[in-house]
Amino acid sequence: DARARDDDLLETLTLVFAASGAAFGAFADLLAARWPRHADCASRSTDWRTVAVLAAGLLAFAALVLRWQEPRDQLVLGVYFAALIVLLATDLDQRLLPDLLTLPLIAYTLVVLLLGWNPLLAGKDLAALSAIAAGIGAPAVLVLTSRVFGGGLGMGDVKMLAMVGAFIGWKLALVTLMMASLSGSVIGVLLIATKRGDMKYALPFGTFLALGAALAATIGPEALRWYLGLW
Repeated sequence: DARARDDDLLETLTLVFAASGAAFGAFADLLAARWPRHADCASRSTDWRTVAVLAAGLLAFAALVLRWQEPRDQLVLGVYFAALIVLLATDLDQRLLPDLLTLPLIAYTLVVLLLGWNPLLAGKDLAALSAIAAGIGAPAVLVLTSRVFGGGLGMGDVKMLAMVGAFIGWKLALVTLMMASLSGSVIGVLLIATKRGDMKYALPFGTFLALGAALAATIGPEALRWYLGLW
């Protein structure tokens, strides 16, 4: 029947998008191993970073088709997810979030906002104000906490969070910071427990910002409702 055909189509699209995301993740890892700092084209071999970025691409693009069915929404968010995957790859490989990506993406988020094409903010009251407040406020919070606690924050992290905040609004920007901090803490504890790092080991925070931003876009509203429900 019609419902069965729709389910079959969704399953097929999910597999196609997941495979495309995995392929893009592999490409992003290949790119990060050569650009922007590896001017001599020297490259590392495939390692755990390749697997991490490939898995991130697979999951992000599978979530894209499961969560949003409108082609324009998929396109707008597909660009966003693709950018996060490349930033994840460059930060893992080089601890670098290139201006060549973050600055045009800030402009992209503003254009999408002005056109009213952002599905994460569509239909919400004061969407533009939320985006602008998050684009300015979230990086300010990050800078303040870094100064207070002595974190190794880079300007790439600030620009990336400005882009993320302007794209997803202030509520999901808070979810992004929470998920990034939580995932960073978990990985840090695991590194210490396995004696692969210590308390002075500097984790690339942009990596966790990318993960937190992708999670906030896909499950952020549900995570926020669950958290608020605890109180």
